[in-house]
Parts: sequence; structure tokens; C-alpha cells
Amino acid sequence: MIRGTTYRRKDGRWECRISLGSEQGHKKYRSFYGKTKEEAEFKMVAACQNTEHSTEQITEMTVKELALEWFSVCKNRIKESTAANYRMKIEKHIIPGFGGMNAAVIKAKAIYEFMEKKLHEGLSVRYISDIMVVLKSIFKYASREYHINNVTDGIIMPKKSKPEITIMSKDEQKRLANYINNNRNTSTLGAALSLYTGMRIGEICALRWENIDMEKRILTVRHTIQRIQCFEGDSKTKVIIAEPKSQSSRREIPIPDCIMPMLKELKSKNSAFVLTGTEKPIEPRTMQYRFKRILENAGIGYFNFHVCRHCFASGAVELGFDVKTLSEILGHSSVQVTLDRYIHTSMEHKRNCMNLMTIAS
Repeated sequence: MIRGTTYRRKDGRWECRISLGSEQGHKKYRSFYGKTKEEAEFKMVAACQNTEHSTEQITEMTVKELALEWFSVCKNRIKESTAANYRMKIEKHIIPGFGGMNAAVIKAKAIYEFMEKKLHEGLSVRYISDIMVVLKSIFKYASREYHINNVTDGIIMPKKSKPEITIMSKDEQKRLANYINNNRNTSTLGAALSLYTGMRIGEICALRWENIDMEKRILTVRHTIQRIQCFEGDSKTKVIIAEPKSQSSRREIPIPDCIMPMLKELKSKNSAFVLTGTEKPIEPRTMQYRFKRILENAGIGYFNFHVCRHCFASGAVELGFDVKTLSEILGHSSVQVTLDRYIHTSMEHKRNCMNLMTIAS
């Protein structure tokens, strides 16, 4: 194996020099340069192995350049909201973490140090995993297009811990239901739809009256509203109405009898949004603010709006819903997602189940 002499030059670059032997009594050398020691040595090794691809093509691209090229290739094939999410992770995490580094010489150690740093910054394991999904896609693209070693292959992710989910007590749910029933308006209707159908906040904000068939008592979910980041123009963010997060999220939900009177009372023209009664929607964070006021007025402590979806799922199980039916109503891609994330049985229900046990006589 050919070994070179590597040292840092006065101009700040690293040089790896190898001997090519002597010619007519004069020693000949070849030098390879890089911004780091690893880059210079990598160029030397690649050249000595006589790789079929040019060393310049393999080694000159930084992670920043690679990430932005990957994004420009894939952005037109994915949803606008997904593209905004990827771009945010690239700009906020991947470029600051690796941007100036040569993509071909990054080692697994640097990836693990990056994840450790993000953990110390307070990011959740789930969020770090989402960042790593983007980084792995970038290096998979690099491996295919530039034959760069995919350093993310074999990287072991931090172990995910199951998040602690706090749902309302039975008393709190009863107080919320009573408040909604006694204060029927577009704000409380939003909470009622999530509490009794399990809809997501973005889906409720995007719901129009034309999506509700009063005669058949079927509610159709076809869109969702969300705020995404902008990277061009003066605005930092914008609100978009898009298709739901997955194909399974496009669904029809039978409307329970308990909220039909409220829907009939507040019914507006078909083109109007359910939560405004006009053709202008409200965004999820506005609905979250309204929900906070509803809880305060009902004498209930703070909960995120998403708690209504958790309460619906847990209550459905206790009422005897089979998991497959519940999963389809919630718009999940699999029954396992429903089981892992949304089913929280109460101690009372657990006790009732345990009391079904009998001693054989």
C-alpha cells in the first residue's frame, strides 16, 4: 500500500505527497491537496487505486453542495409541505453541522458526534431520526450519482423512548363535552369534531361544508391546512391547503349522532369552511388558541388540541371498537400505528377487564 507524507502548508491547505520513483537521477513526486488532512489523503488513495471516476468529481463536493443538489432533484416529486420540511432540516441542521466538509471524507464518527450534539441541544430522538432520514437520502443519492461512499450505511440511531402521553381524565372530558354542548359555535365545533371523530387539527381547519353529507351522515377528509417555511421572498412562512399526509388519511368518517344537531345548527353554504362559515379558513395555530380559551372557560388545565384525538381513540377502544375500524377512522397507515400511539386505556377500564377473570370451580 502506497503511503504519502501529509502536512499542512503555509496557505492553510493540507498536502499529501507520494514518491513516484526516480527518472534520470531525479526523484519525482505527486501531491494531492485538500482543505483537511483526510481529504488530501483520500485523494491520494483514490488516485492510487486507479478508480474509474475522476478524483475531482468524487472529492470536491461539499455536503452543502450535495444537499442542495439532492433537494433540487427531489423537490418537484414530493408535496410542497414535505419539500419545505426537508429544506428546513437541511438549512437549520445539516448545513451547519456538515456544510463545509468534503462529502467523500466524512467518517461515521462525525455522524455520531452530530447526533450526540443534537441530543445535548435538547432535540428529541424522533426529531433527530427525521433529520437522519434526510441525511441518509442525500448520501444515497451521492453514492448513486458520484460513487461517494455512503457513510450513513450501518449508522445506529439512538434508541427511541415511547413518549409520555397525557390525556384528559374522565371528569375533564365530561366538563369539556358539557361546555361544547352549552356553547355551540364554530370554535367549539372544531373541538367537537376532533373529540367525536378523531380528526387532526389541520384536517378540521381545511374542512368545508361540501365535505359533510348531512343525509348520509358521512364526513369526507380530502385536505389539510398547515403553515410551512418559505425560503424565497419576503415572508418567512405561509399557510397552504394540501392533500393529507398519506393516502390512508384520505377517508370517509361516519358522523356520530351526538354531533349531528350541532352540525345542522351551524350549517353554512357548501363552499364555506366549517370553522369560519366563510370562504376564508383559519389556520391550526389559531384553532389552538381558541381551544386554550375553551379549556379555560370549562375550568380545565392546559392541553394541546391533539389531546382530543387521543381521547377519541382511547374512548373508542373502551366502547368496544375493533382496532382495524378505529385505525381506518383515524386515517392511519397501519393498525400498529394506532396501537402504539393512540390507545391509552384508563385504570377503570383495566380494572373492569381484570374483574372478568374468575377462579375455576
